[in-house]
Amino acid sequence: MEKYIIIIFLIAIISSPIFFTLFIEKVEVPVIYQLTHINLNNITIYYKPKFLVIDYSKDGSKENEFSFSEIQGLNEKGIITLAYLSIGEAEDYRYYWQNKWYDDPPGWLDGENPNWPGNYKVKYWDNEWKEIIFNYLDKIISQGFKGVYLDLVDTYVYWAERGYDKEITASEMIKFVIEIAKYARKKEPAFLIVPQNAENILEYDYNNEYLNTISGIGVESLFYKGENKRSKKYIFNRLKYILTIKNSDKFVLVTDYIYDPGNPNEEKIFDFINLCNKYGFYGYPANKNRKLNDISKALKYFKNEVKK
Repeated sequence: MEKYIIIIFLIAIISSPIFFTLFIEKVEVPVIYQLTHINLNNITIYYKPKFLVIDYSKDGSKENEFSFSEIQGLNEKGIITLAYLSIGEAEDYRYYWQNKWYDDPPGWLDGENPNWPGNYKVKYWDNEWKEIIFNYLDKIISQGFKGVYLDLVDTYVYWAERGYDKEITASEMIKFVIEIAKYARKKEPAFLIVPQNAENILEYDYNNEYLNTISGIGVESLFYKGENKRSKKYIFNRLKYILTIKNSDKFVLVTDYIYDPGNPNEEKIFDFINLCNKYGFYGYPANKNRKLNDISKALKYFKNEVKK
Protein backbone atom coordinates (compact mmCIF):
# COMPACT_ATOMS: atom_id res chain seq x y z
CA MET A 1 0.00 0.00 0.00
CA GLU A 2 2.81 2.38 0.96
CA LYS A 3 4.46 1.73 -2.43
CA TYR A 4 1.32 2.83 -4.28
CA ILE A 5 1.01 5.95 -2.13
CA ILE A 6 4.61 6.86 -2.93
CA ILE A 7 4.03 6.29 -6.67
CA ILE A 8 0.89 8.46 -6.63
CA PHE A 9 2.81 11.13 -4.70
CA LEU A 10 5.65 11.10 -7.25
CA ILE A 11 3.21 11.32 -10.16
CA ALA A 12 1.53 14.31 -8.50
CA ILE A 13 4.90 16.06 -8.09
CA ILE A 14 6.00 15.36 -11.67
CA SER A 15 2.65 16.58 -12.99
CA SER A 16 2.89 19.81 -11.06
CA PRO A 17 3.56 22.98 -13.07
CA ILE A 18 6.12 23.97 -10.42
CA PHE A 19 8.08 20.75 -11.08
CA PHE A 20 7.98 21.46 -14.82
CA THR A 21 9.43 24.96 -14.39
CA LEU A 22 12.43 23.62 -12.47
CA PHE A 23 13.81 22.18 -15.72
CA ILE A 24 13.26 25.25 -17.89
CA GLU A 25 16.37 27.27 -18.51
CA LYS A 26 15.43 30.92 -18.21
CA VAL A 27 16.91 33.20 -20.85
CA GLU A 28 18.48 36.30 -19.36
CA VAL A 29 17.44 39.23 -21.54
CA PRO A 30 17.98 42.99 -21.29
CA VAL A 31 14.36 44.10 -21.62
CA ILE A 32 10.87 42.91 -22.50
CA TYR A 33 8.29 45.42 -23.73
CA GLN A 34 4.68 44.17 -23.93
CA LEU A 35 1.45 46.16 -23.68
CA THR A 36 -1.45 43.74 -24.31
CA HIS A 37 -2.27 40.06 -23.71
CA ILE A 38 0.19 40.12 -20.83
CA ASN A 39 0.75 36.85 -18.97
CA LEU A 40 3.28 37.37 -16.20
CA ASN A 41 3.81 33.62 -15.78
CA ASN A 42 4.88 33.27 -19.41
CA ILE A 43 7.43 35.99 -18.82
CA THR A 44 8.91 34.71 -15.58
CA ILE A 45 8.90 31.01 -16.49
CA TYR A 46 10.93 31.43 -19.66
CA TYR A 47 12.80 34.71 -19.21
CA LYS A 48 14.70 36.77 -16.71
CA PRO A 49 14.56 40.36 -18.00
CA LYS A 50 16.49 43.17 -16.35
CA PHE A 51 13.78 45.65 -17.37
CA LEU A 52 10.11 44.88 -17.96
CA VAL A 53 7.88 47.51 -19.59
CA ILE A 54 4.21 46.55 -19.35
CA ASP A 55 0.81 48.18 -19.05
CA TYR A 56 -0.65 48.61 -15.57
CA SER A 57 -3.39 46.18 -16.63
CA LYS A 58 -3.46 42.85 -18.46
CA ASP A 59 -5.57 44.35 -21.23
CA GLY A 60 -5.71 48.07 -20.47
CA SER A 61 -8.96 47.87 -18.52
CA LYS A 62 -9.57 48.80 -14.89
CA GLU A 63 -11.07 45.35 -14.26
CA ASN A 64 -7.81 43.60 -15.09
CA GLU A 65 -5.33 45.83 -13.29
CA PHE A 66 -2.33 43.99 -11.91
CA SER A 67 -2.34 43.55 -8.15
CA PHE A 68 0.38 44.76 -5.80
CA SER A 69 1.38 41.15 -5.07
CA GLU A 70 1.81 40.40 -8.79
CA ILE A 71 4.09 43.38 -9.39
CA GLN A 72 5.91 42.87 -6.11
CA GLY A 73 6.58 39.28 -7.16
CA LEU A 74 8.39 40.59 -10.23
CA ASN A 75 10.35 43.11 -8.16
CA GLU A 76 11.46 40.36 -5.80
CA LYS A 77 12.91 38.49 -8.77
CA GLY A 78 15.19 41.45 -9.43
CA ILE A 79 13.16 42.70 -12.41
CA ILE A 80 12.93 46.48 -12.82
CA THR A 81 9.23 47.04 -13.51
CA LEU A 82 8.13 50.06 -15.54
CA ALA A 83 4.47 50.88 -16.19
CA TYR A 84 3.54 52.30 -19.57
CA LEU A 85 1.85 55.70 -19.33
CA SER A 86 0.85 57.85 -22.30
CA ILE A 87 1.05 61.53 -21.35
CA GLY A 88 0.61 63.03 -24.82
CA GLU A 89 -2.55 61.19 -25.86
CA ALA A 90 -5.76 60.14 -24.16
CA GLU A 91 -6.93 56.57 -24.78
CA ASP A 92 -10.62 55.74 -24.98
CA TYR A 93 -10.19 52.32 -23.38
CA ARG A 94 -8.83 53.75 -20.11
CA TYR A 95 -10.81 54.10 -16.88
CA TYR A 96 -10.75 57.90 -17.08
CA TRP A 97 -12.41 58.12 -20.51
CA GLN A 98 -15.92 59.59 -20.61
CA ASN A 99 -18.19 58.56 -23.47
CA LYS A 100 -19.57 62.07 -23.80
CA TRP A 101 -16.13 63.17 -25.02
CA TYR A 102 -16.81 61.55 -28.41
CA ASP A 103 -19.44 64.21 -29.19
CA ASP A 104 -18.54 66.91 -26.70
CA PRO A 105 -14.78 66.77 -26.04
CA PRO A 106 -13.15 68.98 -23.43
CA GLY A 107 -11.05 71.87 -24.72
CA TRP A 108 -7.79 70.04 -24.09
CA LEU A 109 -8.74 66.99 -26.21
CA ASP A 110 -7.82 67.03 -29.90
CA GLY A 111 -8.60 64.72 -32.82
CA GLU A 112 -8.08 60.98 -33.06
CA ASN A 113 -4.69 59.68 -34.12
CA PRO A 114 -5.30 58.11 -37.58
CA ASN A 115 -2.48 55.62 -37.01
CA TRP A 116 -3.74 54.46 -33.61
CA PRO A 117 -7.56 54.37 -33.39
CA GLY A 118 -8.86 55.22 -29.93
CA ASN A 119 -5.94 57.55 -29.17
CA TYR A 120 -6.47 61.31 -29.05
CA LYS A 121 -3.84 64.06 -28.82
CA VAL A 122 -4.10 66.26 -25.74
CA LYS A 123 -2.99 69.70 -24.68
CA TYR A 124 -0.80 68.21 -21.99
CA TRP A 125 -0.24 71.57 -20.29
CA ASP A 126 -3.91 71.73 -19.29
CA ASN A 127 -4.46 71.25 -15.54
CA GLU A 128 -7.45 68.92 -16.04
CA TRP A 129 -5.30 66.53 -18.09
CA LYS A 130 -2.49 66.75 -15.55
CA GLU A 131 -4.87 65.75 -12.77
CA ILE A 132 -5.91 62.70 -14.81
CA ILE A 133 -2.27 61.69 -15.17
CA PHE A 134 -1.51 62.23 -11.47
CA ASN A 135 -4.51 60.06 -10.58
CA TYR A 136 -3.25 57.41 -13.01
CA LEU A 137 0.18 57.69 -11.43
CA ASP A 138 -1.32 56.99 -8.01
CA LYS A 139 -2.64 53.69 -9.34
CA ILE A 140 0.75 52.73 -10.75
CA ILE A 141 2.58 53.61 -7.53
CA SER A 142 0.06 51.66 -5.43
CA GLN A 143 0.66 48.60 -7.61
CA GLY A 144 4.35 48.59 -6.70
CA PHE A 145 5.91 49.50 -10.05
CA LYS A 146 9.47 50.80 -9.82
CA GLY A 147 8.79 53.55 -12.34
CA VAL A 148 6.90 54.80 -15.38
CA TYR A 149 7.62 54.61 -19.09
CA LEU A 150 6.27 57.87 -20.50
CA ASP A 151 5.01 57.72 -24.07
CA LEU A 152 4.19 60.54 -26.48
CA VAL A 153 6.64 63.01 -24.98
CA ASP A 154 7.20 64.04 -28.60
CA THR A 155 3.65 65.44 -28.72
CA TYR A 156 5.33 68.81 -28.28
CA VAL A 157 6.29 68.55 -31.98
CA TYR A 158 2.67 67.81 -32.96
CA TRP A 159 1.45 71.07 -31.43
CA ALA A 160 4.37 73.04 -32.86
CA GLU A 161 3.36 71.82 -36.32
CA ARG A 162 -0.13 73.23 -35.69
CA GLY A 163 0.85 76.80 -35.06
CA TYR A 164 2.06 76.76 -31.47
CA ASP A 165 5.50 78.11 -30.58
CA LYS A 166 7.84 75.13 -30.41
CA GLU A 167 9.87 76.77 -27.67
CA ILE A 168 6.72 76.89 -25.55
CA THR A 169 5.40 73.38 -26.38
CA ALA A 170 8.82 71.88 -25.58
CA SER A 171 9.19 73.80 -22.32
CA GLU A 172 5.65 72.79 -21.28
CA MET A 173 6.46 69.12 -21.90
CA ILE A 174 9.70 69.40 -19.96
CA LYS A 175 7.77 71.06 -17.14
CA PHE A 176 5.15 68.29 -17.18
CA VAL A 177 7.71 65.46 -17.00
CA ILE A 178 9.41 67.20 -14.09
CA GLU A 179 6.05 67.64 -12.33
CA ILE A 180 5.32 63.93 -12.81
CA ALA A 181 8.70 63.07 -11.28
CA LYS A 182 8.23 65.36 -8.29
CA TYR A 183 4.70 64.06 -7.68
CA ALA A 184 5.80 60.43 -7.77
CA ARG A 185 8.99 60.90 -5.76
CA LYS A 186 7.15 62.51 -2.88
CA LYS A 187 5.63 59.06 -2.40
CA GLU A 188 8.46 56.87 -3.71
CA PRO A 189 11.82 58.73 -3.64
CA ALA A 190 13.56 56.22 -5.92
CA PHE A 191 10.76 56.17 -8.51
CA LEU A 192 12.11 55.88 -12.07
CA ILE A 193 11.07 58.32 -14.80
CA VAL A 194 11.73 56.99 -18.31
CA PRO A 195 10.50 58.98 -21.31
CA GLN A 196 10.17 57.22 -24.66
CA ASN A 197 11.76 58.90 -27.70
CA ALA A 198 11.85 62.72 -28.06
CA GLU A 199 15.50 62.69 -27.08
CA ASN A 200 16.05 65.93 -29.00
CA ILE A 201 13.92 67.78 -26.46
CA LEU A 202 17.29 68.25 -24.77
CA GLU A 203 17.76 71.21 -27.14
CA TYR A 204 15.21 73.08 -25.00
CA ASP A 205 16.49 71.83 -21.65
CA TYR A 206 18.59 74.91 -21.03
CA ASN A 207 19.35 74.31 -17.35
CA ASN A 208 19.59 70.47 -17.62
CA GLU A 209 16.65 70.08 -15.25
CA TYR A 210 14.97 67.55 -17.56
CA LEU A 211 18.22 65.62 -18.00
CA ASN A 212 18.81 65.57 -14.25
CA THR A 213 15.22 64.46 -13.58
CA ILE A 214 14.87 61.45 -15.88
CA SER A 215 16.30 58.06 -14.92
CA GLY A 216 16.90 56.85 -18.45
CA ILE A 217 15.27 56.85 -21.86
CA GLY A 218 13.51 54.37 -24.10
CA VAL A 219 13.92 54.77 -27.85
CA GLU A 220 12.31 53.03 -30.80
CA SER A 221 13.54 52.15 -34.29
CA LEU A 222 17.01 53.50 -33.66
CA PHE A 223 19.15 51.15 -35.74
CA TYR A 224 16.43 49.65 -37.94
CA LYS A 225 13.17 50.87 -39.40
CA GLY A 226 11.38 47.57 -39.74
CA GLU A 227 13.93 45.25 -41.28
CA ASN A 228 15.79 48.06 -43.08
CA LYS A 229 18.98 49.42 -41.57
CA ARG A 230 18.90 53.09 -40.71
CA SER A 231 21.38 55.41 -42.43
CA LYS A 232 24.54 56.31 -40.55
CA LYS A 233 23.45 59.95 -40.60
CA TYR A 234 20.08 59.14 -39.00
CA ILE A 235 21.69 57.02 -36.28
CA PHE A 236 24.34 59.64 -35.59
CA ASN A 237 21.79 62.44 -35.30
CA ARG A 238 19.86 60.53 -32.65
CA LEU A 239 22.89 59.13 -30.85
CA LYS A 240 24.27 62.56 -30.07
CA TYR A 241 21.28 63.12 -27.77
CA ILE A 242 20.91 59.54 -26.55
CA LEU A 243 24.57 59.27 -25.58
CA THR A 244 24.35 62.58 -23.75
CA ILE A 245 21.66 60.94 -21.63
CA LYS A 246 23.60 57.71 -21.16
CA ASN A 247 26.80 59.55 -20.28
CA SER A 248 24.88 61.33 -17.55
CA ASP A 249 24.68 57.99 -15.74
CA LYS A 250 21.29 57.02 -17.20
CA PHE A 251 20.18 53.77 -18.87
CA VAL A 252 18.97 53.42 -22.45
CA LEU A 253 16.31 50.93 -23.60
CA VAL A 254 16.10 50.32 -27.35
CA THR A 255 13.15 48.69 -29.11
CA ASP A 256 13.62 47.97 -32.82
CA TYR A 257 10.81 46.17 -34.65
CA ILE A 258 12.93 43.75 -36.64
CA TYR A 259 11.65 40.25 -35.92
CA ASP A 260 9.57 38.52 -38.58
CA PRO A 261 8.11 35.36 -36.99
CA GLY A 262 7.53 33.81 -40.42
CA ASN A 263 10.96 34.59 -41.81
CA PRO A 264 13.44 35.64 -39.10
CA ASN A 265 16.63 37.32 -40.32
CA GLU A 266 19.27 36.17 -37.85
CA GLU A 267 21.97 38.41 -39.28
CA LYS A 268 19.92 41.54 -38.57
CA ILE A 269 18.90 40.34 -35.13
CA PHE A 270 22.51 39.70 -34.14
CA ASP A 271 23.55 43.02 -35.66
CA PHE A 272 20.95 44.78 -33.51
CA ILE A 273 22.13 42.94 -30.39
CA ASN A 274 25.76 43.76 -31.16
CA LEU A 275 25.00 47.44 -31.72
CA CYS A 276 23.19 47.64 -28.39
CA ASN A 277 26.13 45.96 -26.69
CA LYS A 278 28.55 48.32 -28.41
CA TYR A 279 26.88 51.39 -26.91
CA GLY A 280 25.89 49.81 -23.61
CA PHE A 281 22.17 49.90 -24.37
CA TYR A 282 19.49 47.41 -23.30
CA GLY A 283 17.89 46.10 -26.49
CA TYR A 284 14.59 44.45 -27.36
CA PRO A 285 14.21 43.02 -30.91
CA ALA A 286 10.43 43.28 -31.11
CA ASN A 287 8.02 41.78 -33.62
CA LYS A 288 7.75 43.82 -36.80
CA ASN A 289 3.98 44.40 -36.43
CA ARG A 290 4.73 46.99 -33.70
CA LYS A 291 1.68 45.93 -31.71
CA LEU A 292 3.65 44.78 -28.66
CA ASN A 293 0.92 42.25 -28.00
CA ASP A 294 3.23 39.29 -27.48
CA ILE A 295 6.76 38.40 -26.45
CA SER A 296 9.18 38.43 -29.36
CA LYS A 297 10.63 35.01 -30.09
CA ALA A 298 13.82 36.84 -31.08
CA LEU A 299 14.71 36.81 -27.38
CA LYS A 300 15.98 33.26 -27.90
CA TYR A 301 19.03 34.72 -29.64
CA PHE A 302 20.26 36.06 -26.34
CA LYS A 303 20.98 32.44 -25.34
CA ASN A 304 23.66 32.20 -27.98
CA GLU A 305 27.01 33.85 -28.09
CA VAL A 306 26.50 37.01 -30.08
CA LYS A 307 28.09 36.84 -33.49
CA LYS A 308 30.81 39.35 -34.29
